[in-house]
Amino acid sequence: MLVFIGCAIVLGSVLGGYLMEHGNINLLLQPAELVIIFGAAVGGFIISSPIKIIKAVQFGFLRMFKSKIYSSADYVDALVLLSEIFYKIRKEGLVSIETDLDQPEKSVIFQKYPKFLKNHHALSFLTDTLRTLTITDIEAHELGSLLDYEIDAHYEEAVIPAKSMASIADSLPGLGIVAAVLGVVITMKKISEPPEVLGHSVGAALVGTFLGVLLCYGFVGPMSRNLEHIANEDREFLTVIKSALLAFINTPSPQVAIEFARRVVPGELRPSFLELEALIKKTKKF
Repeated sequence: MLVFIGCAIVLGSVLGGYLMEHGNINLLLQPAELVIIFGAAVGGFIISSPIKIIKAVQFGFLRMFKSKIYSSADYVDALVLLSEIFYKIRKEGLVSIETDLDQPEKSVIFQKYPKFLKNHHALSFLTDTLRTLTITDIEAHELGSLLDYEIDAHYEEAVIPAKSMASIADSLPGLGIVAAVLGVVITMKKISEPPEVLGHSVGAALVGTFLGVLLCYGFVGPMSRNLEHIANEDREFLTVIKSALLAFINTPSPQVAIEFARRVVPGELRPSFLELEALIKKTKKF
């Protein structure tokens, strides 16, 4: 929703200021210029990107239009889920969660948190780590390094759409100049026409430069930064899970482990100690 609002503000400000100076809006409607700029930008992107990058950009572009990536409720669900798993491990041992890890979609514990189940990266990050704990005696510092490597690898993959969009944005001003030059070439064919015809033709050619710069700095560039923020939010969410797991290994106390993780949650999304404690106590009654 915020992306739509931002786009509306950009268009409203640019066109509004143009109309305030009595500009002719019809002169800005140059479909041929858009075809040149967008077509060349998309073509260049396809030339430079393998199919997996193209799919990643498509997925990231759709994800960008969600109102929120992670909310306070998402972090609360993750922390309460972790507390349930930790309490079960402390009471019944690591073997007791093997079935939950093998088929989380059928697990009584995981089914309580459907949104977490849909977060495939976070789900696999959690279940794979717990599986590692069930089959090895890995030290806490070794597990910490392993989880850091996985988080970094996921971040590098998640930030690819942002880098690709930034590359497209960088190409747009140059492609706008290409469109403008082609417009000037067409204008040269009309050199014998009256001044008003030439003026209209030159104005239409300059629209190409205008569109290239506007699309770069008003739309595609900000979208690339939005995708980068999304990748950062993914990393923050995985870091909270990592903190809980490492704390539980060092001090096998569910309450302490969850508090370690709660402190890592970004400030504006962090639940209070009492709020989280009440929710955990509520789940333990069932």
